[in-house]
Amino acid sequence: MSEQVIGGKSFTAVAINCAAKAGEWIKTKLGNHTSLSLKYSAQDLVTEVDKGAEAMIRNLIMTHFPQHSFLGEEGVQPGPEASTKALQSVRDAEYLWIVDPLDGTTNFVHSFPFFSVSIALAYKGDIIVGVVYDPIRDELFVAEKGKGAYVRGRRMGVSAEETLRESLIATGFPADQEYALPLNMRGLQALVPQVRNIRSGGSAALHMAYVASGRLSGFWEYGLNSWDLAAGSLLITESGGRVTDVKGSPYDLGIRHVAASNGHIHDEFVQALQQAESGS
Repeated sequence: MSEQVIGGKSFTAVAINCAAKAGEWIKTKLGNHTSLSLKYSAQDLVTEVDKGAEAMIRNLIMTHFPQHSFLGEEGVQPGPEASTKALQSVRDAEYLWIVDPLDGTTNFVHSFPFFSVSIALAYKGDIIVGVVYDPIRDELFVAEKGKGAYVRGRRMGVSAEETLRESLIATGFPADQEYALPLNMRGLQALVPQVRNIRSGGSAALHMAYVASGRLSGFWEYGLNSWDLAAGSLLITESGGRVTDVKGSPYDLGIRHVAASNGHIHDEFVQALQQAESGS
């Protein structure tokens, strides 16, 4: 779909503007937030900054595109069932904005400088714009479907590693301690001896952006949501990488267990995760 402009406003320009404005505001609140509450678990946090950033983004988008649909993390009840239900209610929308206003809230709360704003636009379920903004480093990762992906205005490309053995991989530690966390830990235990090293930065959207820009060879995590992955999935595919579920099925908006890579290591990566999951 080449038509990316409505009423003179480019989708990508609006996404960039929203991410930059929200990111700048979030940065002013670092070490300065006033409310902190638990959502799904003691590891799943929300502050007034998450909510304020989402309201800012929603208002800006709705000003430009009042007919579009909007799915934001803070408008959804905590927990995997609510997330799945929220996505189902809007996933057939013609234009759907998918937003994580502050991905890495735990980092933000502890003033650990690794968090991001993630904004994606789906057209009939297909991601056509993806923006991830890291306000601390002032790095803007942008992709348009069919037009490549860029960081700081430079074209991005995935890393060249051909095997797990040479790879730097990232993961996260899910808030869902019943199901997702034990599976992730199995993957971690299986992969540590097989890779060069593993990182866990605490922002899935930034991990995806780092795979796209060649700083990570791959990323996996269980129990994520559409707003964690949507923008990053386009960044990676437009940079030449691959995004699937942990079994190797193609990415779609409903995926919760993700494996993303530079493409070269993907089959070996997914195979290792499957072996870990089955305990073989």
